[in-house]
Amino acid sequence: MVRRGIVAILLIMSLAACDNGVSAPRSRTFSGPAYTLKILASAELDDLAPVLADAAKATGVTVAITPTTSLAGSQTVASGRADGKFDATWLSTNRYLEITPNALVKLDSSAVVMSSPVILGLRASVVHRLGWDAGPVSWADIADAATHRFTFGMADPRASNSGLSALVSVATAVAGRGAALESADVLSAMPALRGFFSGQSVKAASSQELFDDYVRAQAGTAGNPSVDGLVDYESELLSLNASGKLREPLTLIYPSDGAVTADYTLSSLASAPPAAKAAYSRLVGYLDTPDAQRKIMQSTSRRPGVPGVAPNATLGRHHLFELPFPGTITIVDDLISAYYGTLRRPARTAYVLDTSESMTGDRLAGLKAALTQLTGSGSADPGVTFQTREQVTLEPFSTGPRPPTTFDVPATGPQPVLTRIAAFVADLTAGGGTAIYDALVLAYQTVEQQARTDPNRITTIVLLTDGENTVGRDAAAFARFYRTLPPAVTSIPVFPIRFGNGNSAEMTQLAQLTGGRTFDGRNLPLTTVFSLIRGSQ
Repeated sequence: MVRRGIVAILLIMSLAACDNGVSAPRSRTFSGPAYTLKILASAELDDLAPVLADAAKATGVTVAITPTTSLAGSQTVASGRADGKFDATWLSTNRYLEITPNALVKLDSSAVVMSSPVILGLRASVVHRLGWDAGPVSWADIADAATHRFTFGMADPRASNSGLSALVSVATAVAGRGAALESADVLSAMPALRGFFSGQSVKAASSQELFDDYVRAQAGTAGNPSVDGLVDYESELLSLNASGKLREPLTLIYPSDGAVTADYTLSSLASAPPAAKAAYSRLVGYLDTPDAQRKIMQSTSRRPGVPGVAPNATLGRHHLFELPFPGTITIVDDLISAYYGTLRRPARTAYVLDTSESMTGDRLAGLKAALTQLTGSGSADPGVTFQTREQVTLEPFSTGPRPPTTFDVPATGPQPVLTRIAAFVADLTAGGGTAIYDALVLAYQTVEQQARTDPNRITTIVLLTDGENTVGRDAAAFARFYRTLPPAVTSIPVFPIRFGNGNSAEMTQLAQLTGGRTFDGRNLPLTTVFSLIRGSQ
């Protein structure tokens, strides 16, 4: 779930077995004093609750998880911000730490607990149409077919290990060297990558959000889902099939040339106290047991991480070659730059801006600060600025909406356009009523018209408001309007950001209706909010 466009944040990804010279003690003695182990963990590990409950009974070690993304969690560790706050990390991979200078010294012991490769899941009817029922299918085949013959969703490679792993897999496989990517390989892989990402129609900040977005996207038109499949962890695809939420199950495609695998390394931090390290050793010892490994397979559909424990029938059916992860930060940064510079579909974002009387003072100041930050002014984080090639529409509203103003951020030399956006924002003043839903109607009409002439964009609407509608259409009238829109337009989500104590229930309903999420701009750092929204673009 977070945009990081530059090396440091992104490149904190995974290390296949997190080897910093110290292996995790694999104790078979589990009992010991009660201890609560504070772990910074990938958000998808909430499915381990039954296993961890059993572990607590066996070892006395209770796990308190703080969810994060692998990239953000890795940055937290590398920067030292995890020291003293957490005892351990459990990220989808530690490879980012491995290629980040001086990062591995933050870890004490590490153990691979389970694993899951990043692969493709396609609706069964699409697999049949493509003639892939019998296989084998390579990443090059997938990239070629994605150009015109199927669409897919994938998590943001700036925020998600699954997204970056897919990017690395395609680039490494089509380079054809059988070794970790080098700079020249990134250039040679560009045609295949461009074809692959032309098929991406859904993007999210994390695997969990991607799961939800895909389920919602099925409701496109009756019997005709607007997205054909997902690139994600094998475990997530299997869980999605088992969820009962799909109109049509996904057929899992295991690329014949291999994949990058998440290894879910549980690592104790060097800064953790001795009692925490002892509790960590007991927990790892329990998770190593064949019984615990089987429970993990059963509850999460992840593969065993301990030699000698065989995968179950479903997971053991497919053996994949492990594609190498890049060995330097520079290569990963080159891939990310290529993805956002030329490969991914560009973004279209409509910002619907509440400038009513109730926004006077700190609320309007906060709104202005948030938008100014997106222009790069006053922000040290390039991950929350407007993207190159992004089409930005600003629509202020009060008693009624004002005519929208659109800015196109060029691929090179964007500063003059960003300066004009900042000047537009600086001129905003407050006054009048709050016609939230009238403004949203105009926003949808605007992006629908823009899409007629420029359809190849991932579109989002962001509503910044105090959250209380006072004029014009109400929520019910807006919902009736929304349901008259064509499927291509109803797939555009609204992300409300509240700056006041207005009707939070209505804003939540609005987000649920359109497939977005609501945020509290008073309590959540705006850098975090925009990073999460950016993950969907």
